Amino acid sequence: MKHYRILVLLSIIAITVLAACAPGGEKMPTALLPAGKAWAEGKEIYFVHTEASDPAVAKLLTDMMSSPVLTVPSLANVPPDALAQVYVFDNGLKGMGPFGFQADVFDNPPGSPGYTPLRNVNVVTWVDPARARELKSVAEIMAARDAGEVTIAQPGVVVNMPFVVWEGGKR
Repeated sequence: MKHYRILVLLSIIAITVLAACAPGGEKMPTALLPAGKAWAEGKEIYFVHTEASDPAVAKLLTDMMSSPVLTVPSLANVPPDALAQVYVFDNGLKGMGPFGFQADVFDNPPGSPGYTPLRNVNVVTWVDPARARELKSVAEIMAARDAGEVTIAQPGVVVNMPFVVWEGGKR
C-alpha cells in the first residue's frame, strides 16, 4: 500500500511539472494575406501568391495584391511533373487577373491527385479578343484552344499559389 501511495504522489508531481512546462495557452500567430479569386473545375476558389521564379512576375503580383511576393529563382528548376498548372489571360474580358483580364483558371485543386501549390504559368491569348468569354475550367480552355479561339504560351515561370478556399475546404 505504501508503494501505491508513493507511485500516486510521483504521478501527481510529474503531471504538475509537465503542465507547468506546457505552452501557456497563447494564441497561434496568424497573418493576413490578400487572396485572389480564380476558377478550378468550374468552381470559384481563392488563393494567395507567395513566391515567383521570375522577378518581373514577382513585382507584377506584388503591385497587384499590395503584398510582397518574393523572387525565388530556384522554383524554375522544379521538375515539370511536380508542378500543377495555372492559366492566366493577357487579353479578352476585363477582370481581376494579373494582366487585368479574366480571373485565373487552375487545374488540380486540393483533394485531387495532382494538387501542389507550385504552378507552371500558362498565358492564354484570345485570337479575337472581341469574341472572348469567361472560361472557368481547363477543359473549357483546351476546347477553346482546339477550336482555334485561344493560344497558350508557357514562359517558364513558376509561382507558389496555395489555395485558401476551395470547393469543400479552406485553410
